[in-house]
Amino acid sequence: MNRQSDHRLLAVLAHPDDESFGPGGTLALYASRGVDVHLICATNGEAGEVKPELLKGYDHVRQLRLDELRCATSILGLKDVHLLGYRDSGMPGSPDNQHPEALAVAPISEVASRITTLIRQIRPQVILTFDPQGGYHHPDHIAVHRATVEAFSAAGDPNRYPNGLSPFKPKKLYYHVFSHRYFRLLVLLLPIFGIDPRRWGRNADIDLVEITSHSFTIHARIDIRSVAEIKSKAAACHKSQSGPPTSRIFSWLTRLTAGRETFMRAHPSAHEGLLERDLFEGISEEE
Repeated sequence: MNRQSDHRLLAVLAHPDDESFGPGGTLALYASRGVDVHLICATNGEAGEVKPELLKGYDHVRQLRLDELRCATSILGLKDVHLLGYRDSGMPGSPDNQHPEALAVAPISEVASRITTLIRQIRPQVILTFDPQGGYHHPDHIAVHRATVEAFSAAGDPNRYPNGLSPFKPKKLYYHVFSHRYFRLLVLLLPIFGIDPRRWGRNADIDLVEITSHSFTIHARIDIRSVAEIKSKAAACHKSQSGPPTSRIFSWLTRLTAGRETFMRAHPSAHEGLLERDLFEGISEEE
């Protein structure tokens, strides 16, 4: 992969920590190659429990979470972080879903309009976001996916969300996806360790069996081994989040897949068998 100093990449994600526990290796890799990497973070990450000792010196959870985000994105080498300021909606069925400032209750057109403005300002050739089911059905992930798809389509049309900025049409849209072969193996192995795959995760609120009933084709596989340590250091900034479970089986499976991050190409449509090694493949320096 050559240096790509005229290229710009935009990741549109939901929470502080999504960038590190998600496609953080890809973000760090492109930043190291001279790409201007931008992040839109839609919420402030207020939901969930935080250990009291971590809140010393902070008036609110969101201050801690945003401090952690600044730490992580600095390590990843991001050009800029753009905050939309919505409230974290929490997991499905939680009271946080109905908070009037939650992202989950914001009109998609409102969120898409704000993302469209940032696309026209940043002018990224490549945009990354969540898959249609939000990875594990998190309401904020799904809302960000829908709003980003709308904004990707609208940004090049001067008649949609007019805001005084010149229209700009990005070249490519990718969804960050996990290998479902990996998750299916996890579903088979977790019961051996006494873990219910329907009640997985830090708060036992992720149904891996349901998640594996849907699959997304992998069209791009990015080798992040050269920046694996950077991603790990960025993830360590998020002390208020435990990250993935640390069972022996999960740690083993994570090591097996740690050197790659995978994506589905949503636009332009992908032909059967496509497997890219560079998200900027086919994009010239001048574009």
